[in-house]
Amino acid sequence: MGVIDRLKAIGPGALVAAAFIGPGTVTTASVIGAEHAYLLVWTIAFSILATIVLQEMSARLGLITQEGLGEAFRNEFDNPIPQAITVALVVSAIGIGTAAFQTGNIVGGAAGLSTITGVSENVWGPIIGLVAAGLLWTGSYKLIERVFIGLVSIMGAAFLLNAIMVRPDLGSLANGLVPTVPDGSAYLIAGLVGTTVVGYNLFLHASTVQERWDGPDDLAECRTDTIGMVIVGGLITTAIVVTAAAVFPAGTQITGVGEMADQLEPVFGGYALTFFAIGLFAAGFTSAMSAPLAGAYATAGALGWERDLTSTRFRAIWMTILGVGIVFSALDYNPVQVIVFAQVANGLLLPILAVFLIYAMNNRDLLGEYTNSTLQNVLGGLVTLVVVGIGLRTLYDVLFL
Repeated sequence: MGVIDRLKAIGPGALVAAAFIGPGTVTTASVIGAEHAYLLVWTIAFSILATIVLQEMSARLGLITQEGLGEAFRNEFDNPIPQAITVALVVSAIGIGTAAFQTGNIVGGAAGLSTITGVSENVWGPIIGLVAAGLLWTGSYKLIERVFIGLVSIMGAAFLLNAIMVRPDLGSLANGLVPTVPDGSAYLIAGLVGTTVVGYNLFLHASTVQERWDGPDDLAECRTDTIGMVIVGGLITTAIVVTAAAVFPAGTQITGVGEMADQLEPVFGGYALTFFAIGLFAAGFTSAMSAPLAGAYATAGALGWERDLTSTRFRAIWMTILGVGIVFSALDYNPVQVIVFAQVANGLLLPILAVFLIYAMNNRDLLGEYTNSTLQNVLGGLVTLVVVGIGLRTLYDVLFL
């Protein structure tokens, strides 16, 4: 496959990358760079490998079976009791979870525009939500995909330009690939892995590959798209860490991306601040679109509803998720209790999803010759163990801290 063909293969992978590079990832990566410089770059490398392993399985499952992950999840059980539990878990963790985090996505994008224009985030938030709603309402997957590819390109250029401007120490950056766990960094490691290996992305990917490709003959293109775009997402995250490491003295504690943006202006001038703000807007806006879309695919699939972008039920799901984010962003209200619930639910669901994926990917009746290889099972098993650890850590943080 030539370079042009590889570029043409870009599609659903861009949605996945855009979904995990949201305001939460920008914030976590900024904090990591400020507090620990390059020491935790290895965490990004692991997160990207883990994401590639799980997203490739999800995409392959969707492409070969022509089912979404929600349907596959529900149909795996004949007994109505575990089936009902499964549906409830998916709907609560993915549907309610994406709604809870939607406020942060919209506010993050609004913060970027506010930095550039001076207009309040409370004004930009609803505008971003309504524009996202308009794009999703078109029901055109091709249009939505092109918007995502464009915004990921803008986001990547903005953050990578900042990283180049700060002239990072390449030797220290390379040393950061050696795994170390500095004191007090465990929660940041868990946070970065948790914001990169995202449960709802598995549902989003399994469904969107069917919008783009027809079946097994397209598997090579699908894999190229998945691996390439997830790596691009990893490079963007690395660029944010690099920029923060250069701007702040090691050990600096920051509470959000606003401080990061403020520090860029006196050091590198208005251009750097503008680049960062544009990147933050793109991160927030793409997440504000992908989260409702993922929530709709997951919920519709789990409930056995039609996964059609133009269907009434499908639209009702993403409109509800997006509406929650618009209202809370306009009111400047942070629904803490709902977010806590979403964290617990997602912490429980992600390990279950990972285990289910590996189980399903070894089902010859379902996938035939496209089942997992030994290497894929080993990598999937290792990723699952870490994901279980992340889930337990999330539960501990929420319940006891």
